[in-house]
Amino acid sequence: MSAPHWPRTLFARLALILCVGLALAQGLSFKLTMTERNDATANMMTNYIAREVAISVALLDHLPAAERAAWLPQLARRTYSFILGPGTPGEPPEASRSKSVAAAIAAGLGEKYALTTNSVPGKGERLQIHLRLSDGSPLTIDYRPGPALPLSGWLPAVLIAQLIVLAACCWFAVRTATRPLHELARVADALGPDLKAERLEEDGPSEVARAARAFNAMQQRISAHVAERMQILAAISHDLQTPITRMRLRVDQMDDEAQADKLAQDLHEMEQLVKEGVAYARTLHGTGEAPARVDLDALLDSLVCDYVDAGSPVTFERRLNVAIVTRVQALRRIVGNLVDNALKYGSTAAIEVSASPRDKTVTISVLDSGPGIPEDALEKVFEPFYRLETSRNRGTGGTGLGLAISRQLAVAMGAKLTLRNRPEGGLEGRLVLGGADA
Repeated sequence: MSAPHWPRTLFARLALILCVGLALAQGLSFKLTMTERNDATANMMTNYIAREVAISVALLDHLPAAERAAWLPQLARRTYSFILGPGTPGEPPEASRSKSVAAAIAAGLGEKYALTTNSVPGKGERLQIHLRLSDGSPLTIDYRPGPALPLSGWLPAVLIAQLIVLAACCWFAVRTATRPLHELARVADALGPDLKAERLEEDGPSEVARAARAFNAMQQRISAHVAERMQILAAISHDLQTPITRMRLRVDQMDDEAQADKLAQDLHEMEQLVKEGVAYARTLHGTGEAPARVDLDALLDSLVCDYVDAGSPVTFERRLNVAIVTRVQALRRIVGNLVDNALKYGSTAAIEVSASPRDKTVTISVLDSGPGIPEDALEKVFEPFYRLETSRNRGTGGTGLGLAISRQLAVAMGAKLTLRNRPEGGLEGRLVLGGADA
């Protein structure tokens, strides 16, 4: 049998601890109150029995022997009666109630009578106290403890009502305490690559307001820091365009065609690296493209037609009649990057789509027939400037930013981009999008 597990949420854990603790405390208080009540009632009844028995024994002792039997029914009570005789022998009493009653009666009768006590064999608790009156006649006090006092009918209802009030108070207190954490997590999750998220309300208890102010200030500092780096990168890339253009003009005027071709290729790679760097920086800073509703089949079909017109072996299978709300240009770039990689490393590319009605997601898969990549590098290839030269062709080139840009665009869209090796060989790029409507 497995051990019980803690609830996963802080709300459930705090509510469980408080509710169980307060319920146990309330139950213990109720138990102590009832125990004190029963003990006080038992002591009061024991003292009452001792006084009544002492009066009854004194009365029987003063009555003539012939009249004693007639008085026995009048002297009997609910828990005890008198017997004119030696009674039933037995062992000394062991029950605590019988012992306390015997001690109280002995104290009430005093030292005038010699008493012996024993429990009567049989079902239930029963006590007999034996003594002899002044004329030597035997007298037995037969004691049978009555049932415990019943609870008042309203007492369980009040206890249940108290527990309900405690549970409601615990729920309200924990909800009030954890709501700021929930809001903080929600705003933090909404903080995308553009670093534009709503500000937390700086109100409530002092600790909560202080945490909200610190989070808002941190968000502003990070946004300003990234914007500054973005401006620096944009300025550097802009300034590099001029010397690259001048060098290209000079290369065109060179007489040595072999060296000119090599320099032209180097300049082309430098220009591509600058462009990809700027594009990656822009994706880190987010995209200003607004989401739009689009027919997914039509979008992918137009993308595939562009590749087919260019002579690339790209196919589109498993179509779906769905419309999604997404950033269209970002989606085209992500799928385009995946198709480019598939063509570069696997010579062919196939696009497939599938839908999950349960969570309303659409999955776009780009499949290739290439060699795949090592399992430990499936996440590393999303890092900027990371290239798999050992498993892929060294002559394919590239800056190592294509997948990094695609991952950043997917995050900005609220999508999930992953890679996996296909069992039959090749690689699958999988993009999971939400907000699909049939």
